[in-house]
Amino acid sequence: MAKDNKTPEENKSQFAFVFEKINYIIMIVGIVLLALGYIFLTGGGSDDPNVFNEAMFNGRRLYLAPILIILGLVAEIVAIMYKGKEESK
Repeated sequence: MAKDNKTPEENKSQFAFVFEKINYIIMIVGIVLLALGYIFLTGGGSDDPNVFNEAMFNGRRLYLAPILIILGLVAEIVAIMYKGKEESK
């Protein structure tokens, strides 16, 4: 059996995650914001196509849902671009 001549840092980096813990937390927050935004967009339709339903144009669909979706997308971009604090050695 051959002995592994890798340093502990090299051996540790072999099983390292791509991002740090804070990046994954920000990603989860972004996904939740996106899901809420799309949930708030649902509904408001009419069963009868000859009847106009005013609920389609309420503030939840016009303002809240798009803002949540944009915030979710921004959170995802931040999660990908965020670089954690460097360890001082």
